[in-house]
Amino acid sequence: MNVIDLFSGVGGLSLGFEQNGFNVIFANEIDENIAFSYKKNFPNTECLTKDIEKLDLKKEFSRFSNKISVVCGGPPCQGLSQKGKRHWFQDKRNFLFKNFLEVVKIVNPSYVLIENVPNLITAYEGYFLKEIEKIFEDLNYKINAKILHAKKFGVPQIRKRAFILARKKDINFEIIESNNTKTSFQDSVSDLPELKSGEGKEFLNYIKKPLNSYQQKMRKNSRGIWNHISTNHTALALKRMKFMKIGGVRTDLPKEHLTGSIYSGTWSRIIPNTFARTITTRFDTPSSGQFTLPYQDRCLTVREAARVQSFPDNFIFYGKKNSQMIQVGNAVPPLVSYSIANLIKKNL
Repeated sequence: MNVIDLFSGVGGLSLGFEQNGFNVIFANEIDENIAFSYKKNFPNTECLTKDIEKLDLKKEFSRFSNKISVVCGGPPCQGLSQKGKRHWFQDKRNFLFKNFLEVVKIVNPSYVLIENVPNLITAYEGYFLKEIEKIFEDLNYKINAKILHAKKFGVPQIRKRAFILARKKDINFEIIESNNTKTSFQDSVSDLPELKSGEGKEFLNYIKKPLNSYQQKMRKNSRGIWNHISTNHTALALKRMKFMKIGGVRTDLPKEHLTGSIYSGTWSRIIPNTFARTITTRFDTPSSGQFTLPYQDRCLTVREAARVQSFPDNFIFYGKKNSQMIQVGNAVPPLVSYSIANLIKKNL
């Protein structure tokens, strides 16, 4: 069961498929820093670090024709809220989506999995989805599209994304919307070492035993904790954190400390016994969202954010911290990918 992962990022989709016994034989990621992390975590996958728009797609992908079970990826699809919707597929910003479809034509997989923003399904009363359905109909596929909530798959996070599963017309099943597991933020990270602002190391030993099944799953095949380094917050930020309470809001800060940040959850603490907010690429900053820990005066580390995204501890993020945060924040939660891959495997 072979898989191609396009626009792979650090490999959230790839990981879910590999955990189900699929063989991800090829990936494409244009960012060299992100691709480096991908290659380190998927050493048996051929990862091409080139702009897909500049590739001779037929020359590159013909070798995979009729040898692939799944082509997956999150091709950028711009302009979903713009006027002139009837020209969206001709929009130059959407050529990457066209490239993705061209690979599908060449490879002819049994399944195609697309992950994208919810607007791809909901905008203009489903206009874009209908256009995509027509395209896949011409390629002899039928589609099933749903907005999936990561929290319904055991991911300790509120995160909604659109998933479109295209399959050959003789295959009939739908994407599942839940695997009937739930994990709170506190349950996902409570075994990790506590840190003060600026503390931490690139590798730490476990100092606590796993406290629940989620933590056991995250620790599997890992000898310790990587990427657990706290941001060294400014004295002013630390002063503001002292005013923050669990369940509080930004306006709880004294008037002289209020900022103009417009992000939801800014200057508020994560509520421990429920789901974290969506992990973004700036989870180290209290003014960028609800990323301040419940009981520690600091924001999430890369490892804590990775736990909230459901990446196991033996998945290591490389490069500078800004790149690591992009890798984590833009990824598909592997537990969501795992559930979809598991469904495809059963049908295969």
